[in-house]
Amino acid sequence: MNNRRRNFDKKRRYTKSNDKDYNENSYKRRNDDRKQSDKDDSRKYSKPLTEEKKDELRKKHYSKKKQLKHAKTNLPTDGMIRLNKYISNSGECSRRVADSMISAGKVKLNGKTITDVGTKVHYKDKVEVNGKQVFFEEKKYILLNKPKDYVTTSDDPEGRKIVLDLVKNACSERIYPVGRLDRATTGLLLLTNDGEMTKRLTHPRYEKKKIYHVFLDKPFLKVDFNKLKSGIELEDGFIQPDEISYVESDKKQVGVEIHSGKKHIVRRMFKHFGYQVVKLDRVYFAGLTKRNLPRGKWRFLTEEEIRMLKLF
Repeated sequence: MNNRRRNFDKKRRYTKSNDKDYNENSYKRRNDDRKQSDKDDSRKYSKPLTEEKKDELRKKHYSKKKQLKHAKTNLPTDGMIRLNKYISNSGECSRRVADSMISAGKVKLNGKTITDVGTKVHYKDKVEVNGKQVFFEEKKYILLNKPKDYVTTSDDPEGRKIVLDLVKNACSERIYPVGRLDRATTGLLLLTNDGEMTKRLTHPRYEKKKIYHVFLDKPFLKVDFNKLKSGIELEDGFIQPDEISYVESDKKQVGVEIHSGKKHIVRRMFKHFGYQVVKLDRVYFAGLTKRNLPRGKWRFLTEEEIRMLKLF
C-alpha cells in the first residue's frame, strides 16, 4: 500500500513538472511570435510617408470639414500655389475657366497682367480677375429654401429684395447663387463660393435632376399630360420632362422632374398648352431636399451632401 502511494506521488510530481515546462515553453513561443510580429510591423512602417501618401490618407480618413481646414492652414511651406487654384478657391470660377482667363490676359498679379497658366503665386499676393480683386477662401455651401419675391442675384439695380439678404450672416466668405430661380418661384437654392461645383451643377452635360411642384390655374387634361410626357417642341427646341405625375386628384397640381436649365422652362411647358402656372416650388435639386428646412431658412450642407455633389 505504501509502495503504491509513493509511486503515485512520484508520478504526480513528474506530471506537474512536465506541465510547468510545457506552459513555460508555450508562453515563450507566444512571446517570441508576438515580438516577431511587432518586428515585421516596424519594418512595414519604418519608411517615412511621402507627402502624396499623407494627402491620400487625409482624403480617406479626414472629414470634409477637416480637409478644408487643412487645405487652408497647411499651404506649401513656401506659401506658393498655382494661380488657377488660387482663383478657383476664391469662388470666381473653375480651374479650367481660370486657365482660359489667364491666357486671355484678364488676370493681374500685383498689378501686372499674367498670361502664363503655370504661374505660381503667394496666398498673400494681390490677384485681380477682370479688374476685381479675388481672395483665397475656404469653401462654403449653404442651402436656402427661397421664399417668394426675392431675386436670385448678388445685386439688384431696381432695389428689390435679393436672396443674399437672407444669408448675410451665414459666413464671412462671399457666396453666390448656383443657377437661378424666378422671383415668383420658391424652393431650393444652393449658394457657394466653389466655382468648380457651380459649373458641375449648372452645366447641361452633368444632367442634375430637379423636381418642381407645379400649381395650375385649371385641371391639367390627360390628353395634354400625355403630350407633355412624350415631349414638345418649343421656340428654343425640343423639351421632354424626365418624369411627370399628378399630385392631387383635382389635377391642378403636377410634379415635374427635369434636368434642363433653360430659362422659365417649366412655365413655358405649361403655357404651350394654355395653362398658367400660379405657383411654382422647387422641392428637389441634385439630391438635396427641403426636409426640415422651412421657407426663408437656410442651413450648411453636411459633409455627406458635399461629397455627393462632388462625386455624382
